[in-house]
Amino acid sequence: MLALQDILSFPYADPWLQPVSARLSMLYRCELRIAYFYEAPNNSSFRYRAYNMAQVLNESIESNVSASYFFLSDSARFDEIADAADILVICRSRYCHQVSGLITKFRARRKRVMFDIDDLVFDTDYAHMVVTTLGLDVTQSGLWDDWFAMISRMGQTLRLCDCAITTNEFLAQRLADYSGLPVSVVPNFMNKEQLDMAAKVFAAKERVCFSGNGQITLGYFSGSPSHRLDYAIVESALADVLAERSNVEVMVVGYIDHGPAMRKFGHRVTRKPFHDYVNLQRLLGTVEFNLMPLQSNAFTDCKSELKYFEAASVGTLSIASPSFTYSRAISDGETGYLSKAHEWTESILRAIDQSTEVYASMATRAREDALRKFGWQHQRDAILNALQLT
Repeated sequence: MLALQDILSFPYADPWLQPVSARLSMLYRCELRIAYFYEAPNNSSFRYRAYNMAQVLNESIESNVSASYFFLSDSARFDEIADAADILVICRSRYCHQVSGLITKFRARRKRVMFDIDDLVFDTDYAHMVVTTLGLDVTQSGLWDDWFAMISRMGQTLRLCDCAITTNEFLAQRLADYSGLPVSVVPNFMNKEQLDMAAKVFAAKERVCFSGNGQITLGYFSGSPSHRLDYAIVESALADVLAERSNVEVMVVGYIDHGPAMRKFGHRVTRKPFHDYVNLQRLLGTVEFNLMPLQSNAFTDCKSELKYFEAASVGTLSIASPSFTYSRAISDGETGYLSKAHEWTESILRAIDQSTEVYASMATRAREDALRKFGWQHQRDAILNALQLT
């Protein structure tokens, strides 16, 4: 495990928590103006699909495009937003009278409305797959009411829009099949704050030539309890590896609880709480391998590459299930490792048995790949193309 004491924790505060007046001022900076809408800000989909998009556009002044983001709590200013913005991008928002009203205001002004989504949660044909993949209690009748309502409302918002934007080609095809709308792809990507921290972490690892304290740490990073069944795919392999290799430890970050196979190794398992996205980069940098198990179905094939590129940006290698996006993002044996469900023990051992020199070379290659494909500096053209501004 790598010690990064010289990289101080970042005094994080949500950068998007600004008054609506400040966010409107962002919008007025240029002649072409994009309003992103999300029900309420959060650290996950809102950050990737609205905040990061606006950051890129506002950094690219030569394009004469400015952008900002707004929420249901701004409903008293919806007329002003519709007057100011040329395009509305509705991000992963459920139909309601306020969302419908905002779309209507843009329509009345003959302005384009787009829908952006990063998950397979707009078509009720996939509802059963979604809830079972998430490991939810399917015997609870209220669960079906909640999920069918949420997915139906998302689909209704989509149908009110002119076109759609999403994160990868697999999900784009599902969107096109369902809606009949034209669909563009803008991948999830890292913003300035993430990459600033990632650069510090990677530089610290380079200074010590990627050598740690002799222990190898396997990390599992979970943003929500819904990844319980994904973690179960790798848990028995982790127990096997811990039993075979005394120099291996496990770090579990987030909300996942261990099953019985791991309990006897409790002294070699570290638990960490959920982290904000900037300080998560620092934590990712302390582990040698980032584990990315996924169940195999259409829902998980829609997931983006974010767990790969966030780890790669700090020089941490990933071992991943060969989902649609992971198998395209990771070159096995060059920028990380791919592992089928029955291969996890073998794949982990193959990864940890490589030399420090090979690890350093792969980690450097993975970082270069992640920055080139998923750094904010390289997303302007894809965003402008999706907004139909090129």
